[in-house]
Amino acid sequence: MTVGRLRRLGAAALVLLTTSYASGQQPSGAPIKIGAVLSLTGAGAGLGGPERNGILLAEKRINERGGIKGRPLKVIIEDDGSKPDIAKSKAEALIHGEKVVALLGPSLTASTGAVAGVTNSIKMPQLCMTGLGPAIESNYKSLFHMLPPQQLNARAMMEYIAKALKAKKLGVLHDSGYGQLVMTNIQSVHKEYGVEIVAAEKFEVAATDVSAQAAKVRAAQPDVVGVIATSPVPFRNARQVRITQPIVSAVGSSSYEYVKGMGEFADEIVFAEFIVAEDPLPHQKEFVEYFQKEKGTLPKTYDAAGWDAMHVLAQALDKAGPDAGGEAIAAAIRAPYRGVIAQYDFAAADMTGIGLESYTYSKLVKGRFTRLPFKAGK
Repeated sequence: MTVGRLRRLGAAALVLLTTSYASGQQPSGAPIKIGAVLSLTGAGAGLGGPERNGILLAEKRINERGGIKGRPLKVIIEDDGSKPDIAKSKAEALIHGEKVVALLGPSLTASTGAVAGVTNSIKMPQLCMTGLGPAIESNYKSLFHMLPPQQLNARAMMEYIAKALKAKKLGVLHDSGYGQLVMTNIQSVHKEYGVEIVAAEKFEVAATDVSAQAAKVRAAQPDVVGVIATSPVPFRNARQVRITQPIVSAVGSSSYEYVKGMGEFADEIVFAEFIVAEDPLPHQKEFVEYFQKEKGTLPKTYDAAGWDAMHVLAQALDKAGPDAGGEAIAAAIRAPYRGVIAQYDFAAADMTGIGLESYTYSKLVKGRFTRLPFKAGK
């Protein structure tokens, strides 16, 4: 399918979104229950908190506009503590106890896989806040991703490293979860970009000090350092051990929560991400303005992921009917959708359809995200 056709279909989907269930009448009747399992504590809390913000804000917006066929949405959110076994048990409780029609989340890759095994067995739609992770996920026909596959995250980083920075030697500091997945894909594509990996140091997701690994990366004298994690710790430690080279990261670290955790070292870090709320793209302005009005702060990618997930599901519920059953609702999700984050195509093989052209590049300047002119693929 061409990019032009995807855009037209996405625009049509947006028209449906804003006309079909946006009646403006107060919804009544039995609430449509939606479950969400997010990392609100633990190593992934910097992701789960913003995702919850976006989900709840979208719930409010959709209900303000009449709900789904006159019925309000009710989201029940559970904390998995950033642990896969807890995520699985919380998902099972929502499915069998609360009788939710669909699940949102989890926030972390390992937890996504644990929950997907449950939802796949009963054909329940699950819109996770991660990108395509382990290969087995491609077999799950009710699982959809709100963020791109890790191969695309790897390419987005390499685009900037090779084309904007003209770097030839790369050192990487990455965690054992999300970071390992992106790193594996960097290892498969770096030669295409003419870049040599001179150091690659791994640390545990919940590590509180990775200074030793950062020092080893510095000792290899790379031209640029890639830091791939869902934690502010490696960024802080990298600067503390006097890594002065440019630092490039993936979308998993681009949240204000992590910037706060970076403290005085939150400067000059480049992210391959999707939304710079200080300078939003035209299709992001409505969301940014509504978020800022309601929350008093600016949103980032994970706030937008929660918002997009709720609206994708709402559109599918409106199309299939809230009582249609999981398989029918999942089938209704498999279509193009113009989201705040990107142009999606949930019928694509990677369950998301995001392209390299959807990436935005930003740099932290005095703790604020600033849009860079670089465009991937050029």
